[in-house]
Amino acid sequence: MSISPNVGAMAHYLTNLISNPMYNRIKSEIWDFTGRFDKMGPRIRRAAKSMEATLKGFVVPGVLFERMGFRYFGPIDGHNISALINVLSEMRRFNGPLLLHVLTKKGRGYVPAENNAPVFHGLGKFDIETGRAIKSSPIPSWTEVFGQTLCRQAERDDKIVAITAAMALGTGLTKFSERFPQRFFDVGIAEGHAVTFAAGMAQQGYRPVVAIYSSFLQRGYDHVIHDVALQRLPVVFAIDRAGLVGDDGPTHHGVFDLAYLRSIPNLVVMSPKDEEELRHMLFTALQYREGPVAIRYPRGHAMGVPLSDSFTALTIGESEVMRSGEQVALLAVGPMLRRALSAADLIHQQLGYDPEVINVRFIKPVDKKMLDRLAETFPLIITLEEGVLKGGFGSEVLEYFADEKHHVPEIIRCGLPDAFIPQGDREQLLDGVGLSPEAICQAVARSVSLGAHRKTTRIKDLFRMHRRKKSA
Repeated sequence: MSISPNVGAMAHYLTNLISNPMYNRIKSEIWDFTGRFDKMGPRIRRAAKSMEATLKGFVVPGVLFERMGFRYFGPIDGHNISALINVLSEMRRFNGPLLLHVLTKKGRGYVPAENNAPVFHGLGKFDIETGRAIKSSPIPSWTEVFGQTLCRQAERDDKIVAITAAMALGTGLTKFSERFPQRFFDVGIAEGHAVTFAAGMAQQGYRPVVAIYSSFLQRGYDHVIHDVALQRLPVVFAIDRAGLVGDDGPTHHGVFDLAYLRSIPNLVVMSPKDEEELRHMLFTALQYREGPVAIRYPRGHAMGVPLSDSFTALTIGESEVMRSGEQVALLAVGPMLRRALSAADLIHQQLGYDPEVINVRFIKPVDKKMLDRLAETFPLIITLEEGVLKGGFGSEVLEYFADEKHHVPEIIRCGLPDAFIPQGDREQLLDGVGLSPEAICQAVARSVSLGAHRKTTRIKDLFRMHRRKKSA
């Protein structure tokens, strides 16, 4: 079921059939003929309209599906429960593949929903009288900031095009589609085609931006590899709903993208700490010409930081130190930075350590200089990511240390377990999987390396004191 209006050949199949010139000529002649009868004319016309509706909904689709080997039933009114039960009971008597054609109207019974189905597909709080959504926060969403930024960039570069797979509203592209209708493409529920279509556009010199949910990009994974990354084409993937999405549950949690994207050659993977950095990352991605770029960001309202008027190109593969420290290093991916900073304060208050906090920025390529420095000076490194641990950023850090033959410090990986996460409040879900500041602080308290580091430090201090006494 499409959220945005249907597009594509199949959606227009029946319309095209009844748009045939011969069909319409005959229809017009019958209409003119019945107009000659003053009394019976209107009744005949109503009967003809009813027959036409029946033919549109029954004869044509019935033939179509029966040629595919299905026994066709319908169409029937999906809001008539008793009729549905009767038909389903009757269908149980048949063997073989069956197809029941049910007609329903989205939002039936509530006028605002009937008039604006895309908005009511997935809605939070709203005014029951007007149907208008009640924003839980005045802070703009990540999606809104992305859409606004893309429009700004499109004003400057007429080669920028936007592509979505039946999710214009959900991915923040509605305003883009209104302002740049000739540069907006909705390919329908066909994520693989969206990716390959973007590859073709990039091959012709355009700068395609594919806005797609993290969980839905999985459907186009093969296309990302073969049609984009293998060709080193400059396609930008704006990966919305990355991480836990709350009430939409396990089918929509975008928790696998870090693991499935970082293994693809030629692909740059970024994750912004806030909406301001999202703007700069999109700007950077559109300037990058050496291959595809993926930017992952979560659902919901952003961090509420001020937005500048200018854009800055980031250095590919360079992280950002948000808080200098020692002994403990917290490496945060994207919005996990806020939790990392809270955890650092808690660690300092309760345990006496002074953690360093790093905004990773680039999952791929990872900042190797940063990792080399941490390996030499920090006994404990903690990675924080809103994605599965298997194959995620924490795994990347471990792999790098192993490949470079570093003396590996203790590494604690905080992320999502090897399980499907249920629906629920996002903040509560994150706390439940050990990504709360309190849980991170407890992990530091249990660290073996820090205990050994303290013991070694005490021994060195005693040795220095002994040498001073002898020299005196």
